[in-house]
Amino acid sequence: GEVAPTFTLTDTDGNTVDLATVGKDKIVVLEWFNPGCPFVVKHHEKNPTFSNLHKDYSSKGVVFLAINSGAKGKEGHGLDLNKGAKKDWKIAYPVLLDESGEVGKMYGAKTTPHMFVIGKDGKLAYSGAIDDNSSAAKTGEKNYVRMALDEIRAGKTVTTAAAEPEGGSGR
Repeated sequence: GEVAPTFTLTDTDGNTVDLATVGKDKIVVLEWFNPGCPFVVKHHEKNPTFSNLHKDYSSKGVVFLAINSGAKGKEGHGLDLNKGAKKDWKIAYPVLLDESGEVGKMYGAKTTPHMFVIGKDGKLAYSGAIDDNSSAAKTGEKNYVRMALDEIRAGKTVTTAAAEPEGGSGR
C-alpha cells in the first residue's frame, strides 16, 4: 500500500526510462534481474515465465521493467552481459541498469528475481517471489505476480500482497 518510489534509469539500449512517465495510469511489474542468477535463468531461459506474463498482460496496459542492481565486479554486472541476456532470452521489455544499487535499496530488493507490482494508483500492491516454488529448477503452482495482476485488473484487493522472495542476492 505504500507509494512506489520513482526513479529514472538507463536501459541496455541507452534509453532513459522514468517510472513516473512509463507507469502513469498503468500497472507496472518490476523484476529485479541478474542474468547469472540460477533463479532468473529458471524463469527466462529454462521456462517462459516472464515471457508469458509479458505476452499475456502487456496488451492490457501493464508495463514490465527488469532492473539489474548489480555493482561493478559482482555477478551479472555489466552492459554487454545484460544486453546479451536480453537478446538471447528475447526479453521484450527494458532491462535497466542500477549499478549504484540506489533503486534496489529504495525498493528493498533483496534477491533476483525480487518482484514488485505497482497499481495504477502508484502504490505497491505486491512484493516478493514470482511463484511458490523456491527451487532453482522448477516453476511453482501459484504465480503470485499473475495472481496480483488479475486481482488488480478486476478491481480487487491483492490477496497475497507479499511472499518471501526467492533467488540469490548477487550483491
